[in-house]
Parts: sequence; structure tokens; C-alpha cells
Amino acid sequence: MELVSSGEFQRKIGHYQDRALVEPVTITSNGRERLVMMSVEEYRRLKRRDRRVMTLDDFTEEDIAALEKVRAPSEAAAFNDEMTE
Repeated sequence: MELVSSGEFQRKIGHYQDRALVEPVTITSNGRERLVMMSVEEYRRLKRRDRRVMTLDDFTEEDIAALEKVRAPSEAAAFNDEMTE
């Protein structure tokens, strides 16, 4: 991902519009990341992914068996008091 200051972005907006078609461009202000410009196709792809809801039918038997074997790490025991039954 390309990183550019807001001043540089304003001076060369056409260049960065073209770059954003290839890879996201991060625009900074006062040295901090503020905005990301990307192609509309990439934006739409991310939005579709964001809204995808999976159901049990989306998982194979192997997926479910693997999930059933997963255990929380021992460090997670510190949060046991937050659990209610």
C-alpha cells in the first residue's frame, strides 16, 4: 500500500487516482494515516465480504469437527469470571 501526505496527494491527485486502481493509497495528515483511496471494485469486494453471513450449512463436517476441537489458550482463564451460565 502506498503512503502519501495530504499535500502531496493534492498536488498529484491524478497520479494517485491511477495508483489507487492498482493498490490502495493511504493518505496521511500530520504524519498520521487518515484516509485510504482504492478502486471501486476493491471497495465493493470488501463490502460483499463484510456482509457475508455464514450458516452451519456453509461448513463441511471436517470444518465442524475441527471447530469442536478448538480450546481457548490458558491465558483466557483470566476472563472466566465474565462468563455467565
